[in-house]
Formats: sequence, C-alpha cells, structure tokens
Amino acid sequence: METLSQLGEDAVLRRLLPHLTTNGSLLVGAGDDCAVAARDAEWDTLLKTDAVVEGVHFTRGTEPERIGRKALARAVSDVAAMGGIPEHALVTLLVHPQRAVELVEGIYRGLERLAAEFGISLAGGETTALPHDGLAISVALTGRVEHGKAVLRSSGRPGDILYVSGRLGGSFKSGRHLDFTPRVELARALAERGLRPSAMMDLSDGLGTDLPRLAAASRCGFAVDESALPLHDGCTPRQGICDGEDYELLMSFPPELAEKLSAATLPTPVTRIGELTAQGAQNLPSGWLHFTA
Repeated sequence: METLSQLGEDAVLRRLLPHLTTNGSLLVGAGDDCAVAARDAEWDTLLKTDAVVEGVHFTRGTEPERIGRKALARAVSDVAAMGGIPEHALVTLLVHPQRAVELVEGIYRGLERLAAEFGISLAGGETTALPHDGLAISVALTGRVEHGKAVLRSSGRPGDILYVSGRLGGSFKSGRHLDFTPRVELARALAERGLRPSAMMDLSDGLGTDLPRLAAASRCGFAVDESALPLHDGCTPRQGICDGEDYELLMSFPPELAEKLSAATLPTPVTRIGELTAQGAQNLPSGWLHFTA
C-alpha cells in the first residue's frame, strides 16, 4: 500500500487534480492560490478554502482569538496573492464536545475582528463534533478581482525579477504566524500603480517550497541571492528560506518594471531577491511539506 507520506503533498496533488470536474464558468482551476470563476464584465470571482489544525498550525493553549484570526487570515492572504479583494466567508468548526464553550466564543471573536478589518462578511458555515480530542477550523472564502486580471503562479517568464514583501523567518518562534497581516493593500497598490506582477503567490510553506512551485507553474528555473533576503532580526538565510508561515508575497516582474518598482511608494517594502531563468533551478533547502514534514 502506497502512503501519503511516501508520495508527499505535491505528488498527491498531481495525482488528484487532473480528475476534478469543472464547467465552462471556471476560468482558473485547482493549482493556484485561488480558483477563478467568471462573474460579469467587470469582475471575476475568487474561490478559496483553507484550514488550520491544532498541532500543525497552532499549539494547544494558543489564545482562541488568535486561532480564529489566523484561520481567516490564511485564506485572505491567498486572495491577496491573486491581486483580489476578499468578500464572503463560510466557517466550519470541528471540535471535541468536551472543549470549553469559551474557546469557541474566543475563536469567533478572532474571526470577527479580522473580518471587520478587511470588510468580509461571515456568511455562516457548519459545526461538527470530533470523535477524539482536537480542534480544526476550515474557511471557505470568496473574493473578486478585475475581469481577466487575476495574477497567476503560471505567468512568469525567464528574465523576470523576483521580489518578496516584508521580511522572512522566525514566524513560529516569534508568534508572527498568528498575527500576520495579509498583503491585500500591497497587491492592490501595485495594480493601481501599473505594477501588477507577472506571477505571484503567498509564502505559507516557506520560500524553499513555494518558489519552486511558482517557477514550475511558470515553466522556469530560478536563481536566488540568499544574501539579499530580507530577514527578521536574529534570523539566518536558512530560516528565511525554510521556516514558512511568513504570509508575505512572492512576486515576479518584467525587467522593465523593476526601476519603477524601486521608485514606487508602497504600503509594504519589497526586496529584490533573484530572477526566473530559462532553466536550471537553484537548489534551495525545502520549507514545510505536508505529509512528509
């Protein structure tokens, strides 16, 4: 019997995704930060689900408000990575019946706080009991993006310059993985200034895992200057590459936009870290990998 751990997350997805049923209104299917569906002449709809699980994304004893905030913020970060605006969320709570009611109330306070910050409606969802002690939250989120303007992972080209927003590394140790700000404002500012990236994704699993995914989707190689990585204080380049849970944006830009980008005033700083190449991906240490981590 072949197990999930033997295959690893990316191989499992390559086996499953080609068989998903779609219809004519789906513009971009599984494999990007969000799916994209046709809406009208002005907007397309973004579709995203995400989940947080106790023992994987947070530890038992974490403040409930921070758990709820993170559960929704992860999905919002993916909408940002498509250049979009979040709209409506459905929340599924899976929890053991012996957990305290105050825990659930705190989780929803965190959800509501993040929703209010980004103008999201919490439209409902589902609750279900777990047969064994544990806690998980799944969020389904919709968003919108200008028609035909969703930024995909697959649109990078050889010679495009790679940038990341903010700083990397040390997310779990510092607690930033619970309190990060999804970069919706930055993604929208780039579009408004005529600086829409050629390709983009959010850094949830770490640069060492996510950059190869973006490059592969764009059929490119990549080269990274590790000395150029913007790091949080006390972090090494390896931590910036491997730690994950940064929720910053990884972006590629055509070279002609690089000078404009360096001169632009943006709500979050961006740093040039390398480029996409025609072939020959640089060997980076891996970040987080589900099933094999």
